[in-house]
Parts: sequence; C-alpha cells; structure tokens
Amino acid sequence: MIETPEIEEGWVAHDLAAEFPELRILHTAVEARSGRSPEAVRRRLRNLADRYTGGKAVTLRQQPVPWAYRVFFRQVGIDPDERRTPPEEIALERMRAGGFPSRNLLDDAILIATVETSVPLVAFDDEKLEGPLGLRLSEPGERLGGDGRPLSSRQVVIADAERSVGVLFADLAEGRGVHPRTRRIRIASIQVKGVPDVSVEEALWIIAEVLQGDAGAGAAPAGNAP
Repeated sequence: MIETPEIEEGWVAHDLAAEFPELRILHTAVEARSGRSPEAVRRRLRNLADRYTGGKAVTLRQQPVPWAYRVFFRQVGIDPDERRTPPEEIALERMRAGGFPSRNLLDDAILIATVETSVPLVAFDDEKLEGPLGLRLSEPGERLGGDGRPLSSRQVVIADAERSVGVLFADLAEGRGVHPRTRRIRIASIQVKGVPDVSVEEALWIIAEVLQGDAGAGAAPAGNAP
C-alpha cells in the first residue's frame, strides 16, 4: 500500500532567511530501500526519455521553474553555465546517453521526480540525521559533516541539529547518504523564489510513490550515495 507522505518544512537560519525570504526546504521520510529498479520503473524512464526531445531540453532553462533555480545559483555565487542546475544536468545527460538508463531505485525515483517537476531533490539515510533538517550558512573553519572537507566561508549548507550534512546542490557529508543497509530514506526538496509550493510538494509525492510502489517491493540492495 502506498502511503501519502507527511511533508515537513525545515528551518532556515535567520541570516539566510533575511537574504532569501522565499527559500524553503521541505522533506519527508519514506520507509523504503534502494536497489535494482523494477521493470515498471525502468519502463517509466523509457517513456519519459521518449517525451524528452532535444527541443524540450534546449528550451528547458527558459521555463519558469528551471529559470528560478538558475537565478538562485547566480545569487549564491554559482555560475549555472559551469555547474548546471539539476534539471539542466538531467537534460544534458538525456542528450548524451540517448535516454534515461536505470541506475538504481532511488536515483531513478529522483530523476523521475526532477524531470516531472524540475525541482532538485536530495536523499539521506534518515537514521544518520540528528534532529530536523534545515538550511544555514557555513561557519568559519567548519568541515562538512564535522570531520569532512573544509567548507568555504558562508556556503549554503543543509544541516541537522548538530552539523552540516550536505552542501546545497553539491555533495553530501560522508556516511549521510543512502546505502544498501538504509531502510528509511529522508528526501528533501529545495524551494526558491519563483517556484510554486505545489511543485516542491509534488516532487516529494512522486518520489515517495516510486519508492513505495508495489513494483519496487523486494528490490535487491544496492548502494547509491556517499
């Protein structure tokens, strides 16, 4: 049985919220495992790829939601022509690969939800998080995950109650991603100015539906994240 996910709104630090008042992080937990995608999911990927023509990929950045993420990238010092937004990166990979090859259930679910909504998503092992997720700026001398690589000053990071667990739109802290042993996956979507509430909520609904779908039951374990 597929359950409607309970969506929670994460916290945003005061200084970050003052600079970007419409920045939000929404997240939900899904009781699921990753692994090899069932045929129903692989077929859905093929159907999406058939609909995702070259012309659509070329004009993607002009659409309101992908454009909103391009604008936000520039606002936080990221050149979207050098480091592409997640929906644009997916479009480029579609052109390179000639389709959407299946990787594993979680990655496939993220791709499906991103293609359908253009909203970036990130997944964590829920048991590796301490307290609710939120967004804040990195602190002087901070390391990703507490003991990982050094963070640049005032990077936007995803954090739990104790430490940073990922850099926004970049890498995750070691050990916080989804692994073969993960049984509860925490999915987060990021909303920026110009992105409707319904889009970020729909992205979470789609990924939960794919992960919990009957076709996905019994998928063999497989790793897919740091």
